[in-house]
Amino acid sequence: MVMAPYGILQSLLHERDLASALAEIHRVLRPGGTFGLELVADLPSWEEYRKRVSLSGWRGRRGGTHLTLIETVRQDRARRRTIFDQEFLERRGRKTRVHRFSLAFRTLSVPQMTRRLEHAGFQTAALLGDYRGGLWDERADVWIILARKPVVK
Repeated sequence: MVMAPYGILQSLLHERDLASALAEIHRVLRPGGTFGLELVADLPSWEEYRKRVSLSGWRGRRGGTHLTLIETVRQDRARRRTIFDQEFLERRGRKTRVHRFSLAFRTLSVPQMTRRLEHAGFQTAALLGDYRGGLWDERADVWIILARKPVVK
């Protein structure tokens, strides 16, 4: 089995990178093996917000470090991407260090991804909408695809 949880394939922003990843997964998976992947559901509907404090607290005991995570979520609808801008503030005494980075996800629906999987040589075995085996639909919080590498006869 090969697994790609939490939308990891959606972080491949270019089609050639996704195609290469799927080809490599197909190459290393044994015939009859399963490829399980999860898509982050419905990215364009995520609420955009700016400078939301998502985490704040102390690390360590007396004289420790105060950590704050400030997030911004924005949409690039023309390119079908959702961007998460992260800013970590690390305050120790009077000194503050700032660490910034961004994560971008590309919107891919379940039908779009299943077509890409089939193009890479996989067969769709199941579309799930939860971790208990419930059937997928567009409104599900979780989008899971189980695909199999065919057995060559």
